[in-house]
Amino acid sequence: MNFRRYAVYHLPGGPLGQFGGAWLGRDLARPVSGAEAALRPDVPGLPAPAEALTRTPRRYGFHATIKAPFRLADGHGPNDLIRRAALICDHLTPFDLALELRQDYGFVALRPTAQPPELLALEQALVTRLDDLRSPLTPDERDRRRPDALPPKARAHLDHWGYPFVLDLFHYHLTLSNSLPAPQADALVAALQPVVAPLLAQPMRVEAVSVVGEDADGLFHHIADIALRG
Repeated sequence: MNFRRYAVYHLPGGPLGQFGGAWLGRDLARPVSGAEAALRPDVPGLPAPAEALTRTPRRYGFHATIKAPFRLADGHGPNDLIRRAALICDHLTPFDLALELRQDYGFVALRPTAQPPELLALEQALVTRLDDLRSPLTPDERDRRRPDALPPKARAHLDHWGYPFVLDLFHYHLTLSNSLPAPQADALVAALQPVVAPLLAQPMRVEAVSVVGEDADGLFHHIADIALRG
């Protein structure tokens, strides 16, 4: 399959990953790329049908962005990206990440209770050391990020790294909803909390990242897993 953009994601495994894929209706972590996930869990008290609440994140799958989607620079292919990412990850260590369910700015997501140094090192290394493989943003791509509405530091990151929320502005998150009005987002958090609480009782182990690709329809597909071997 030909892909127009590539990214590096963290794809949770185990019961949490299975829940996320089922909830969104699309599981990137399954062996068949972009496979339809298991039947959506029955969650009482939803403020709207799950299909409607998850339409936008379904395109990307249940994931946390480490290196945001980008077009490969001329002269480079996906194997170059995979090899480079593997060389980087050979020196990065696995770690545990405690998560909580909350809503921020209308997006319901799982977020770390704190971002440990190992997570920040992972993000920084992959953002900076893969960047020579990235084709510069086109004017249209830059405009879609609404640079005039960004704070100065985020705008500077957009121009330098192709994405505004990196490095000192990076926040790990596993998105579970579209952008929702605050009351609807709060209601969704309340409905999901009993379902996800058992899945979050123990910290999540982060021991690999994944290279993914975006097809012509804007759907992302799993390409390769890369272990943290440090």
